[in-house]
Amino acid sequence: MRCEALADRLAGAVDDPRVLEPDQARHVAECLRCQADLAQYRRLRRVMAAMRTERLSVPAELAVEALGRLDEALGRRSRHRRTGRRAACLGGLAAVTAAGVGGVVVLASRRRPA
Repeated sequence: MRCEALADRLAGAVDDPRVLEPDQARHVAECLRCQADLAQYRRLRRVMAAMRTERLSVPAELAVEALGRLDEALGRRSRHRRTGRRAACLGGLAAVTAAGVGGVVVLASRRRPA
């Protein structure tokens, strides 16, 4: 069994070990690389669970700036489509990053105490 074949299932195995088939579970039990990846997913889950209770104070202008940068990144992406696949990939990465930041800002601003 190859570790790459399990990569998509390891994150789900944190919540429910039954998502792994018996041969996959045996592989994880013997493979240090897969065990390390599983430990990283568990650590990430603990950190994210701890963040649920944190109250963030996010300035409103930060959301506006993040959305503006997202628009810029999307504009760059469309201009670079003709210059090759690498440029398009970089533009897409910038857009995804900006979207993630924007989403975090929006979600954090909505979770303020009443």
